[in-house]
Amino acid sequence: MRNYFLNLKSLIIIGISFLFSKEMHAQLGFCQGNSGDPIFTETFGTGLQQSSLPPGTTSYIYANGQAPDDGLYTVSSNSAYFDWFNINDHTPNDTNGRMLIVNSSFNAGEFYKTTINGLCENTTYEFSSWLINLAPAGGFCGAGAIPINVKFEIWDNTDTNLLATGITGNISGTATSQWNQFALVFQSTVGQTSVILKMINNGSGGCGNDLAIDDIVFKSCGDAIDVNDDTGNNSVTLCSSQTPYAETITAMPDNVVFNNHFYQWQASTDGVTWTDVSGETNASIGITGITSTTYYKAKVAEYAANLNNSDCITFSDVYAIIVNQAPSVPSTACWETATFNDATCSWDVSGTQPAQPTLECWENTTFNTTTCTWDIAGTQPTQPTLECWETATFNTTTCSWDVSGSQPAQPTFECWENTTFNTTTCTWDIAGIQPTQPTLECWETATFNTTTCSWDVSGTQPAQPTLECWENATFNTSTCTWDIAGTQPTQPILECWETATFNTTTCSWDISGTQPIQPTLECWQTATFNTLTCSWDIMGTQQVDFNEEFLSFCEGEDITMQADSDLVNPSYQWNAGEITEFKTVDVAGTYIVLISDGCFTIEKTIYVEQTPSPIIENIVSDGSSIVIYTSNSGDFEYSLDGISFQSSPLFFDVDSGSYTIYVKSRDCDNALIIDYFHFFIQKFITPNADGQNDFFSLNVAQYFTNSELYIFDRYGKLLFSAINSNAAWDGTFNHKDLPPSDYWYRIVLEGQEYKGHFTLKR
Repeated sequence: MRNYFLNLKSLIIIGISFLFSKEMHAQLGFCQGNSGDPIFTETFGTGLQQSSLPPGTTSYIYANGQAPDDGLYTVSSNSAYFDWFNINDHTPNDTNGRMLIVNSSFNAGEFYKTTINGLCENTTYEFSSWLINLAPAGGFCGAGAIPINVKFEIWDNTDTNLLATGITGNISGTATSQWNQFALVFQSTVGQTSVILKMINNGSGGCGNDLAIDDIVFKSCGDAIDVNDDTGNNSVTLCSSQTPYAETITAMPDNVVFNNHFYQWQASTDGVTWTDVSGETNASIGITGITSTTYYKAKVAEYAANLNNSDCITFSDVYAIIVNQAPSVPSTACWETATFNDATCSWDVSGTQPAQPTLECWENTTFNTTTCTWDIAGTQPTQPTLECWETATFNTTTCSWDVSGSQPAQPTFECWENTTFNTTTCTWDIAGIQPTQPTLECWETATFNTTTCSWDVSGTQPAQPTLECWENATFNTSTCTWDIAGTQPTQPILECWETATFNTTTCSWDISGTQPIQPTLECWQTATFNTLTCSWDIMGTQQVDFNEEFLSFCEGEDITMQADSDLVNPSYQWNAGEITEFKTVDVAGTYIVLISDGCFTIEKTIYVEQTPSPIIENIVSDGSSIVIYTSNSGDFEYSLDGISFQSSPLFFDVDSGSYTIYVKSRDCDNALIIDYFHFFIQKFITPNADGQNDFFSLNVAQYFTNSELYIFDRYGKLLFSAINSNAAWDGTFNHKDLPPSDYWYRIVLEGQEYKGHFTLKR
């Protein structure tokens, strides 16, 4: 904050130097200390339409929507007239912001005049405004273009005593548009609580001297005030471990503006909400017992009587005591220690885990957090049992025993021999005798097989032929062949559903099959057995009728559907499982029911729709008409009294006033109800006694606590007014008809202002 004010002072000095370089009158200048909040601000508002100033604010004539020629002014969001710069207003962050645009007259006149009330006695104030020369260098007027030149004046509230004055000097046109700020500083006297501000044309008449004015500000002016502690710092940052904290801080004004200083110290826990510190009214304050973040600043006034008036004071810089909360003790390992560091407001953790020891391959280690040491476990693998020809060596790479050595090779032997390894002599023993050749059948031969170590007998008895059950076979050893005899039994005659299979077990024909069972028939069917197809032929067709019904219901209601028919004692089957004749639903959808008396069936489909309820999207006043918009469509009806309904959402020629809007579906009773205030302002009147638009009417006084209507001519002359009463102006003034023209109105309803114009036609 202290650096902010130092930079602000530098900017003010640079701004003052700039003003003097522009031939500024010596009496103009900015507040050289700390400016307070604005007491008065005029930004001329926002909006795309031009407007006029209140009566008495300027001596220039309103251009009334036309280009402002010499001696005219307008309040507009752009300056696209003649060859002037087309600029935006100066007010930051304005959308369609407006400014006062003046084409200076040949005669000196007041650009702007206003009264400032609620001033403090014996207080220094700054009056400032932004100005711009609208005529570009090298424009239509050429090198002889007349520069703008404005005089700032401050008068007492009687407008008879000039208190302060200053002149901007000539501000010539530039190649690009350039806003400049000018200010006048003065001090109020004893008993003075209001003044009159004036901005006056101080330039010459002729080609040029065209300007825009914006952001007129009036605010108090005071010293820039630093707040430092005993070490010269303007803030301190602590850890909660260093609290409670105590210090003495002092407000140090630069004495640029005030001759005397009266103080009231304030404290805040968030820098936003401030509370006076009781009894602390000196330049220094002693603060003790601080345990959390706290901010201090001082209200400062030049006179004791002004200290509690927000329009008469200035504030010192803020002294901040930032307290950071110390964190909890961190969790530590057994080898670590934690020490709190006040400087960083944190815990410093130190210590290193003991190094893991060197292990054998069969060992593993685990860190023991209880003893804070490494525990080692594991056993070397046991040497394996060896054969007589083997040796073993421990391998530290694989952590296992490597076994080497080979059994002596087995010797070559005959197939009928066998060999056994002798672990005592560590050699092979051989034993065995070749098998005897077997006795052979007549069809067989024998060959010794050294692979199987047996006699291979080859030759096969001629295979007995496959016999039918009625056949028999006898092997003839003489011819070495089979003799066959026998005859198959004859197959019996069969029905169409029968089949015969020869049973080779019983050696007879097995007959199987059953006549097909007559199927179960519906009441409308008959069956006949067909010996050709060997099946039952079924004849007859079920009779089914289909019909449909369309029903609808209103929101919040239900509807009962009936499965009606001409059948006697029918049964019912709904698609959701119900078996009753009637079904009640409150959900739109398609419902199907089967109605049957056993032989005859009706399938009935019922389509149920919910009649849409209206949803009001918006209600607007279109001139004297009321238009109701819904966000959905339907067969809706509309009413302004709940009794008479119409199919159109448009109500013509409705008087201003409060109405209750009703909207409902034509087939439903429940209506959507909304209260709506209808207000419109006429675009023209035709006072010819034909009963149509004879008056400019405002008939809404009964709806507002405060209502005002004013009607002016184009020069700002008041022609008619009505306060807190309904009004009807007939286009006359002092009982005389006024000529056809545009007239201006100002309507104020509960503080909400409406301005515009309407046309009087005859």
